[in-house]
Amino acid sequence: MTSETAVDLSACDREPIHIPGSIQPHGLLLVAERETGKVIGGAGAIETYLGDNWMGRSISELLALDVLGHAEQAPRANEIILGKREIAGEIHDILGHVSGDVILVEVEPAPSAQVTPEQSLSNLDAIAQAFEAAPDMASLFQTAATAFRRLTGFDRVMLYQFTEDASGVVVAEDRNEAFPPFLNHHFPAGDIPKQARALYLRNRVRAIPDSAYQAAPLRWEDGKAQTVDLSDVALRSVSPIHLQYLRNMGVCASASVSIIKDGILWGLIACHHATPLRMPFAIRAAATALAGSLARQIKAKDEAQNARERLRLRSHEDRLIETLQLNAPLQTLLAEAAPNLRQMMLADGFAVVTGKTLVAQAGTVPELPDLAILIELVLPSLRGGMFHSHQFGRTPGLPGDLVAVASGLAVLRLSLEEDLFLVWLRAEKVQVVEWAGNPHKGEAPAAAAPLTPRASFEAWSEEVRGVAAIWNNNKIDAIHRIGRVISESYQRQRIAGLNRELEKTLQQKDELLKQKDFLMREINHRVQNSLQLVSTFLKMQARETQDASIVQHLDYARARISAVALVHRRLYSDNYVGSVDLARYLSELSNELFLSMGEEWRSRHTSNFAPVLMDADRAINLGLIFSELITNANKYAYGGAPGPTSACLDHHLNEVRLIVSDSGGGKTRLTAGFGSKMLHAIIVGLGGELQETDNNPGLKTIVTVPIKFG
Repeated sequence: MTSETAVDLSACDREPIHIPGSIQPHGLLLVAERETGKVIGGAGAIETYLGDNWMGRSISELLALDVLGHAEQAPRANEIILGKREIAGEIHDILGHVSGDVILVEVEPAPSAQVTPEQSLSNLDAIAQAFEAAPDMASLFQTAATAFRRLTGFDRVMLYQFTEDASGVVVAEDRNEAFPPFLNHHFPAGDIPKQARALYLRNRVRAIPDSAYQAAPLRWEDGKAQTVDLSDVALRSVSPIHLQYLRNMGVCASASVSIIKDGILWGLIACHHATPLRMPFAIRAAATALAGSLARQIKAKDEAQNARERLRLRSHEDRLIETLQLNAPLQTLLAEAAPNLRQMMLADGFAVVTGKTLVAQAGTVPELPDLAILIELVLPSLRGGMFHSHQFGRTPGLPGDLVAVASGLAVLRLSLEEDLFLVWLRAEKVQVVEWAGNPHKGEAPAAAAPLTPRASFEAWSEEVRGVAAIWNNNKIDAIHRIGRVISESYQRQRIAGLNRELEKTLQQKDELLKQKDFLMREINHRVQNSLQLVSTFLKMQARETQDASIVQHLDYARARISAVALVHRRLYSDNYVGSVDLARYLSELSNELFLSMGEEWRSRHTSNFAPVLMDADRAINLGLIFSELITNANKYAYGGAPGPTSACLDHHLNEVRLIVSDSGGGKTRLTAGFGSKMLHAIIVGLGGELQETDNNPGLKTIVTVPIKFG
């Protein structure tokens, strides 16, 4: 609590309606310390019911109730039901509210019970079932208006729904002849200020039994005026501006019941009576429960309607997907899908524009230059590639001739190969809004002028132009999904096109490989023939020569040529011409060498070749090395006589090792001949090394070369 200060009444939204400092006089309010229970203030005719000696006493003693105990155990601090008590011969409802360090206790006359709690619950259940059985929103609203009027007994009960701009519209009413009809009438947002709407969220029911009441001010123990938040108090005095507003409407008693849907103030049940009428706590509690049931049915019917619309949108989306799967250019497919896309959004027109081309259209669509104007106007307002408005007809700069066809506009931009714009259009729907009084009259009073409520509620018509039906969230979500579906279709077409190009390229590559393979085989074949021809010439030359040493040199040359020719035969016969299996190659080379050397040599030779793949060029050189080492053993190991020899091939990591051994007389030559020089040159060229060791007896030659060099 704080000391009371002067209140600035220059605007309704700043009027301190939650701390009025007074109550309505049809009940009592006691203010007690929360810690001690001592009564430190109150309002109303307390002396009439509780005697003069009430200030400073214990609240529990004064009311013969354990107020503090109930407050500690109550499930809600803002509404503590303390029960009923007979005070001064009358039954009263007693309610408590915790506000900071004080407890506010309301004492309000209770009507004589005409129905039992069981009957009340049964009646509420019957009304809830009627809500559930309502086939649509209009029927639900009318059922609710009738049920609330029967419950409260007011002359007129209206179902009042807030709109997007915070104004309100009466969507249903039930009344007698005491009041004129307000059905479908709109009320400006200023009739219910922002802070009043916030208070409606906190207090579900507000009742004013008599709009002409004289407020009962709070009185304090020390006589010094203080302020306390009375937001939760049903007896709270209301704004004098609102009281005058009611009197201007000819309303003597009023009540409002909040309809709260998903934590948001959806609307009000507004009740009016021509004469004073109290709404006791039991009726207020029943009205609160009934309003909760109504809110749940509004939500359920909203969700059911949304579900039906989502199913409809999905059906159109499925048809779009089927169309986009056809084998045709995207623009052709969009032209075919245009009628479906228009119907999907319940639009009057639909167009697809890219660059300076009208790709597709359906329904009523302006010419391409006008579409370009529309797109140009919305480009700065695109969010996530999308824009939508049901009031686009009011956009500054929009040509007047486009208002009729484009008052509702939704635009989706897709960044494909070039920007693609999908445009939905809705025609202008001129609306005649019935207001309960002129909403524009006196909109800007002088800043120093006192607050005054409007005095006229006569029907006032306003023609609203430049608007169309709202693009609801379901349709906005559907437009986003349309964008994803079209983008995915475009990407699929791009991928399909790239795949076709890739297939062509692969076919061309296959043809080139076939040509290359043919050329390689042809070259190898010719090389093979050439080597065979050279070998034949050498053989013929050897026959013509009588010198044994020359014949021997010619035979060595033929052996070396055979080693090269063998690789070429392998290249010619294998499917993969890039590499050679060394084990297979050396085995075949060994067979050819020993075939020329004779059976005595072949039968005494052993070999163990590990499978190793090596490039053909390096394999040829290793074959020459192997041929040279076997030839050397044939020449020098046993003095020309046959003897045992062995060859081994293994590899480790990137190195291959060739070992040729004999059991002869060991290394006998002190000078290097042509063969040795050639051998060393080849090994150096392969990046390898040669090692000759004693085989005990005989010679072991180890050649180590990299499988891949460089």
